[in-house]
Amino acid sequence: VQLQASGGGLVQAGGSLRLSCAASGRTFSTSTVGWFRQAPGKEREFVAAIGWSAGRTYYADSVKGRFTISRDNAKNTVYLQMNSLKPEDTAVYYCAAERFQWTTIATEYHYWGQGTLVTVSS
Repeated sequence: VQLQASGGGLVQAGGSLRLSCAASGRTFSTSTVGWFRQAPGKEREFVAAIGWSAGRTYYADSVKGRFTISRDNAKNTVYLQMNSLKPEDTAVYYCAAERFQWTTIATEYHYWGQGTLVTVSS
């Protein structure tokens, strides 16, 4: 599975962005996909994950109620809709995939995309 993250940019606090994670490969539809982020000087942290049937989702407490993860298996794409953005959401966002396993732990994901930078100004 190869992943391509996009959609980052500069937005004012309170604004919205939608990130996309486009995947190649037929195994995407059977993969859990997670979003992680890494701010300067900080460790990578979990943001959200979605199971392959899209029936299961999970969010970090810091984004719950503001971010929504979704997927379109026909388009091999997972989305992260980010609303009510805060300056502390500034980070490089990465998508990752893992086949046939539900996980929110970064080290358990085998496939990673390149990051996309999200900058939220105050």
